[in-house]
Amino acid sequence: MMKCIPFMLSLLSAFMLAEPLLACTSAVVSGKVTPDGRPLLWKHRDTDFVRNHVAYVKGEKYDFIADVNSSNFPELKEAWIGTNTAGFALMNTQSYNLVEVKDEEERGVANGRVIYRALEVCATVEDFRHFLDTIAKPSMIEANFGVIDAKGGAALFEVDYYKYTMYDANDPKDAPYGYIARTNFSFTGKVNEGAGYVRYMEADQVLMKASATGGITPQGIFNDLSRSFRNGMLGIDLKSGDFNCPKRSGWFVDHDFIPRSGTSCSVVVQGVKSGEKAELTTMWTLLGYPPTGVAIPLWVKGADKQLPPMVCLDGKLAAAPLSDWSLRLADNVYCYNQGMGTNRYLNWERLYSPTRGDGYMTQLAPVEAAVFRLTMPVLNNWRKQGGLSIDEMQTLYREFENSVRKAYESLLE
Repeated sequence: MMKCIPFMLSLLSAFMLAEPLLACTSAVVSGKVTPDGRPLLWKHRDTDFVRNHVAYVKGEKYDFIADVNSSNFPELKEAWIGTNTAGFALMNTQSYNLVEVKDEEERGVANGRVIYRALEVCATVEDFRHFLDTIAKPSMIEANFGVIDAKGGAALFEVDYYKYTMYDANDPKDAPYGYIARTNFSFTGKVNEGAGYVRYMEADQVLMKASATGGITPQGIFNDLSRSFRNGMLGIDLKSGDFNCPKRSGWFVDHDFIPRSGTSCSVVVQGVKSGEKAELTTMWTLLGYPPTGVAIPLWVKGADKQLPPMVCLDGKLAAAPLSDWSLRLADNVYCYNQGMGTNRYLNWERLYSPTRGDGYMTQLAPVEAAVFRLTMPVLNNWRKQGGLSIDEMQTLYREFENSVRKAYESLLE
């Protein structure tokens, strides 16, 4: 029996450390498979830097808003998903099978800098392709970059130090179902290496089903992917109720679900139809741990003065308030800390309680639903009128700031 102990410990360690912390799930969606014909760009970000905020940057050619790390911005000019005044939007997921890194070499060290710089100077998918063609090599990039633009462009680039492969989400040869999903491996990389295969299978399954009915929406992505607790390899869905009390203990291990303890945000950029003003591009932004978060819409126009305070950096919190509130609730979910590795256990009952209805996800769902319900008529009216109204945008931001803040104050008591 004693001989088995080292093996069991190594097995447990491998399970706990099976995926790197820098792990993301993403998708580029053609307007051909969305209900309103507008492309979508989604990034669910997992990182060591969980405390995030949204920053406005006055760029060299285009201004932009983007999700950034609160701890090292603007000292490091890095961004992780954002959109600019031209309606160009860009994000990445770290790949782990494109480059043989040298000892002590950081993977994809240039990834965030590329997003920051491209948001400053690119307006279209073709601009980004040219950007990749002209940057110095070796680029120190190892990533899958998702892009949409105001002309309906939607593409994904798998990029290593010297070359890239482009996939066009509007081309049935590259994207037969109208979308391209990626996690932390690249199709042009080494087979069965990298990370995130189980998360990829979940994203692909959900998106394929939704694309068949033209039903891929920002709200659907948040609910069905950013807050998915399905694991296809294990054949389980925690939301089934089979893992709640009294059937089970109400605890589970966080492994290979799309939302993870290291998730810092989930963002969906909703583009525009060809001919619509780029200023109508909407960045639906959920800061913090998505199951304890609330998504709100943001726009670049007027962002130098008009961004709601709850998404901006609060120096005392060292994050945006929206990020801090969500992460504080997440701490109550990942609250078992009795020894090494135990922070992978999540208090599922506290997060989702279908019988009692007092789980965080259950209580925050109507708050986010109200955000969408208030936003969509206003956004649709702007589309009809051909432009965004700063006054109406300010009114929306004030309403969200009030209602969302009250919801968190109640839960954090």
